[in-house]
Amino acid sequence: ALIETLIQRSRNYIYTTAIPSAIAAATLESLKIARTEEWRRDRLCELIKLFRAEAKEIGFRLSDSCAPIQPLVVEDSTRAVFLSRMLEDHGCLCTAIRPPTVPKGTSRLRVTLTAAHDEDDVHRLLKALRTSLKQKQQTK
Repeated sequence: ALIETLIQRSRNYIYTTAIPSAIAAATLESLKIARTEEWRRDRLCELIKLFRAEAKEIGFRLSDSCAPIQPLVVEDSTRAVFLSRMLEDHGCLCTAIRPPTVPKGTSRLRVTLTAAHDEDDVHRLLKALRTSLKQKQQTK
């Protein structure tokens, strides 16, 4: 009887545009966390500053954005794919974004930082970037 009632009356089962109840509950909880746990934003801002400072030191061109998603422009799509794969081998997921998603000559790595990361994670990523860049230069 319960299953039949849900099938016949559950809005998110009947209408494909309705938000599933679990998503609605998770969204409400995430809003509560965002309002009450300001330390998460503070931590994320510090990680972004750390990443940007060291990425510039390595020689990457960065946009003016201080958002959690930091694109590292590497220009060549082959280089972007190579670096993405090398970073993955080092345990870092940085997707290569290439044409036609971005204009030709602006291929990039998409670095996404979160409050769940810590300084060690950022340092590990930057070390992996340095190592990967050296390996790419050696394969030329």
